[in-house]
Amino acid sequence: MKIKHYILTLLLFAAAPVFAQDGKFVATASQTTVSTGEQFQITFSISGEGNNFNPPDLVDFQLLSGPNVSNSMEFINGKATSSSSVSYILAPMRVGTFTIGSASVVVNGKKLSSNPIKITVIKRKATQQNNGGNVTGADQTQGNNVDLSKLLFLRSDIDKNNVYQGQPIVLTYRIFTRVDILQNQTNKMPDLTGFWNEDVKQTQPAQFRIGTYKGERYNIADLKQIILFPEHAGNITIDPFEMTFLARVQSSPRDFMDQFFGGNTQEINYPAKSLPVVVHVKPLPEAGKPTGFAGAVGKFNIEASIDKDHLKANEPINYKIKISGFGNIKLLKDLSPNFPADFEKYDPKITDTVTQNAYGSAGNRIYNYLIIPRHKGDYTIDPVKFSYFNPATGRYVSLTTRGFKIKVEKGLHEENVTAISGDNQEDVKLLSKDIRYIKTGSPELRDTGEGFFGSAGFYLLLLLGPLLCVGAFAYRNQMRRNNADIVNVKSRRAGKVAAKHLAIANKELQTNNTHAFYEAVFKGLYGYLSDKLNISYADLDRETIAAALRARSVKEETTNELLDTLDLCEMARYAPVTHISAQQVFDKAKGSINAIEDEI
Repeated sequence: MKIKHYILTLLLFAAAPVFAQDGKFVATASQTTVSTGEQFQITFSISGEGNNFNPPDLVDFQLLSGPNVSNSMEFINGKATSSSSVSYILAPMRVGTFTIGSASVVVNGKKLSSNPIKITVIKRKATQQNNGGNVTGADQTQGNNVDLSKLLFLRSDIDKNNVYQGQPIVLTYRIFTRVDILQNQTNKMPDLTGFWNEDVKQTQPAQFRIGTYKGERYNIADLKQIILFPEHAGNITIDPFEMTFLARVQSSPRDFMDQFFGGNTQEINYPAKSLPVVVHVKPLPEAGKPTGFAGAVGKFNIEASIDKDHLKANEPINYKIKISGFGNIKLLKDLSPNFPADFEKYDPKITDTVTQNAYGSAGNRIYNYLIIPRHKGDYTIDPVKFSYFNPATGRYVSLTTRGFKIKVEKGLHEENVTAISGDNQEDVKLLSKDIRYIKTGSPELRDTGEGFFGSAGFYLLLLLGPLLCVGAFAYRNQMRRNNADIVNVKSRRAGKVAAKHLAIANKELQTNNTHAFYEAVFKGLYGYLSDKLNISYADLDRETIAAALRARSVKEETTNELLDTLDLCEMARYAPVTHISAQQVFDKAKGSINAIEDEI
């Protein structure tokens, strides 16, 4: 409660002796039939002076605002009456019929209870969207006409929306805000069906900058960038991404006390989502398509090299092909160099050195072939042909590497090799390794019955087989019983799953990748809590986690430590955290999991 409400309450208590105390306590709702995502208001009205207000359980609804307290006084014929109310702005989360239970308050030393209210939630017919943000039934008008959809919204921006198949696109998720953001949570990220994608690695958390959108100044932050490669032609839709914000907004003053104290602020829980984006993907033209074109799109160069061109038979050659440039490098298909028949060839070792940034994907791919000539002679490695489509010019480009002449001298072991084929140039084998010599000398002979057959060890092994079968059958039944309860299985394995995420987080911590570190810790804690408490990932929030841990008799200090760690991780994903080190956050997360494992 703000300081002005404290002052007004003191004034009301000072004047209490002259008030008419009716002692009425009722609950009302702005509407009793709402659709999913639509907001409504519930108000608890007190006639007279009340204290020790205890609200009902609102777990079936999303709390958008509240408690909002108001007080009023009336003087009629010299008689003063007072009343006050407590209101909440709520939004339903699922279809069904729900009952908001009774609240309680103490009036004149007597405890009063409000009437319960039944709310019917129906499926929403349409989603209202505005200015790049999704209002989801909550324009957040809250009695002061505060339209958050114009002050805080999300956008999915692409650098181009008319491309060829395989041409890279840079997708950026952005926040636009003109209000203070206290907390935020990512609810849903699109699966990007129809694209091969790769994230642009961020070296630091998202930073806000001042920019302009539709003539208005906003604080803008780039949350994430992704390089997309369309996999097929046609119109491909990028689905919205969704977040929930706790925002502090300034509203107009409602009474003389608000004016005296400089206005009024509200903390609003605001769900938002970006608009879908449609990418128009053109098929690669058939006209001028080179023979053997393998789908490379961008702008590339190719070169080939060998480490030696004069050697002896059975000595290896390293043949390297390097493709470099801009485009879908990681989607390039394997090449097919034409080597002489006498050369033994091994599968290539492929090395990618590719970077993704705001301008796209660039780098190189190297194919390393190990080849071994088996006979002396003069040989030629033919040039390799490579073609790609350049979307900037709309044309195909064909490139050719240079060829190489190889001189092979007689090797030291060439007399030990042979070739078995029609032209004596394939299936080269080393005879000294293929043929094993017959062992000479007199073998050791033993009498019949002196061997292992018929011994005690022989019969012991005969009995061991059935015993192992019985043991395996019993073990299988035990495992079936243990794994029959999926909830217990997930709970038992929760610690191991969390340990994997913390191992990833520790690796990111060692490389000073702070953003990835906090992301891994956050996912590890939420995944652990989802499995351990048998609560779906989407339903996890601070209240649900705290209530579930208390129900399992987890110490309050352990619960508070865990929630504090989750808050730090959530804050660090979008703003730098300076009052505590990343190592301390890691230790807190690890300690919280160990404590919960010990207590549950």
